Amino acid sequence: MSIQPGQHNITVQRRADYDLQLQFKDSAGVGIDLTGWTAYAQVWDASRTTKYADFAITYVDRATGQIRIALTDMQTTTFPNEAYYDVLLEDSGGLRNYYLEGIVYVSEGYTAP
Repeated sequence: MSIQPGQHNITVQRRADYDLQLQFKDSAGVGIDLTGWTAYAQVWDASRTTKYADFAITYVDRATGQIRIALTDMQTTTFPNEAYYDVLLEDSGGLRNYYLEGIVYVSEGYTAP
């Protein structure tokens, strides 16, 4: 089955932590049961030659398709002003599909401890 990834652009503050809770749903609006699935998410440049970060993944509620993706302040420090990310889900049988993709806009934070 081919999946058309959803689009969701995000804005992160440079030198700040970032997290986003996501819920993946089927075409009927029902949360996808992610029991036994693995989620991956990364940030890359447009040409996919430089990887900036791997998101940390937390499974909030697998039965209803909820995960949290997160970046640390150390990771966001190195980001350019614009990058790209996606979320890849692998089911228990090894089938992989991209479910979400978007642009990472980086807002310059000015306060530094």
